[in-house]
Amino acid sequence: MPAAWGTEPVHTERNAAMNVLHSFTDRASDLAIRAMALVGIRYQYGGNTPEHGLDCSGLVRYVFKQAWGAELPRTSEEISRVGAKVDSSDLQPGDLVFYNTLRRGFSHVGIYLGDNKFIHSPSAGSSIRIESMDLSYWKKRFNGARRINDPEQN
Repeated sequence: MPAAWGTEPVHTERNAAMNVLHSFTDRASDLAIRAMALVGIRYQYGGNTPEHGLDCSGLVRYVFKQAWGAELPRTSEEISRVGAKVDSSDLQPGDLVFYNTLRRGFSHVGIYLGDNKFIHSPSAGSSIRIESMDLSYWKKRFNGARRINDPEQN
């Protein structure tokens, strides 16, 4: 049966997203799903909870704590020293991506979702959102990536 008018792109996009989710481990998908559930939560400098707002490292810490029970350091720079370094060509969903947004390395962190997209809490006056790493702003500021090992798989 042919698709109804206007539903084809929605189904295609949804199917593509589902294929990405099925392409990595259930544990990594749990990270991504928990992070995506926070889209729209407001940015709050130093924020640690969705109720009070989250900054970039607060988002990462909250998601990893909820999904894996993992305790990560407080700042993006400190988090950049945890886990294993990952080449940008080897990124997998759940990896952390770091950026220089304040004229210093590793001043911003997000969670890689796949398909060159990441979720992050950008700055004051905005909220958690998904963005493309292909945007020139992010390409110019990319500092590297890290993979945090799932404590249950050690």
